[in-house]
Amino acid sequence: MFLDEVRIRVQAGDGGRGCVSFRREKFVPRGGPDGGDGGDGGSVYLEARLHLSTFAHLGNLKNYRAERGEHGRGSDQHGARGEGLVLPVPPGTLVYDDGGGECLADLVAPGARFVAARGGRGGRGNAAFATSTNRAPRRADDGKPGEQRTLRLELKLLADVGLVGFPNVGKSTLISRISAARPKIADYPFTTLTPHLGVVRYEEWKSFVVTDIPGLIEGAHRGAGLGAEFLRHIERTSVLVHMVDVSATGREPLEDAAAIEKELKEFGHGLEKKPQILAASKVDALRAPGALDALAGYASKRGAVFFPVSAATGEGVDALVGAMAQHVEKIRAERAALEENSREARA
Repeated sequence: MFLDEVRIRVQAGDGGRGCVSFRREKFVPRGGPDGGDGGDGGSVYLEARLHLSTFAHLGNLKNYRAERGEHGRGSDQHGARGEGLVLPVPPGTLVYDDGGGECLADLVAPGARFVAARGGRGGRGNAAFATSTNRAPRRADDGKPGEQRTLRLELKLLADVGLVGFPNVGKSTLISRISAARPKIADYPFTTLTPHLGVVRYEEWKSFVVTDIPGLIEGAHRGAGLGAEFLRHIERTSVLVHMVDVSATGREPLEDAAAIEKELKEFGHGLEKKPQILAASKVDALRAPGALDALAGYASKRGAVFFPVSAATGEGVDALVGAMAQHVEKIRAERAALEENSREARA
């Protein structure tokens, strides 16, 4: 099950109580206070794990609680700290406070960790209150309660290239050809119901990640169809590959291209500003030869690269993958330069 948004309740452990105790042993008169401190409560953490890609393992509106700290005991025995709870989440997880809507964390890199709820401090035992003037304190602190929160977790997949287009334009066939991903492929619309990720390897040790989302239709930015629900999964991509079917009867490729471009712009979040590659799909069953020239002109006016491809026969696929890789490498180099400049500025 592809679950990309959940609400969970997290509760950290309470701190343990401090102890009021006095040392009473034979031949040790006036032994003094020996009440130990309570242990700190365990915290709840969210940690990005590379092997995860959905929230299916968490479930919606479940309660997750860390252990409370043990109470202090006599003989200066401090309570043990409560064990923390680590909840694994997929990389690309955004953590929101469900009440205020504030974004608390963006767990992008594998291994990134966020303290979702901090454990309460343990209370002090009476041994901690002993002074030169108060040698027999009968006071101890209660432990502090642990934090409680309701969080909304939202996933934005980490992919370098996003495939967009109307339903049944060949996105799933393309991703299955260039990667090991095996989405459902059929000759009817909306066979893709959830996003799919595939790793595309090129040259010797290089690779990038490509994702396809369910097909968009007009009005998708307002919630029509399935694609709008998953448009956020291409927000982090470096380049978009806009696929237009040139084999379908009763459709105009130029109108389809303009319609999808409009939906990306209406959705916002900078999708329309991303570098785009326009791919004329299913050229092995080309309906009107003039459609390729028209799409090439359309791409040129918008500064996009144009490729006629057929994922079924492999025509043009290698050139398309090469263009994807070129865009990805350029963006990676620019990000690396920005990070280097940022490190030098901090130094």
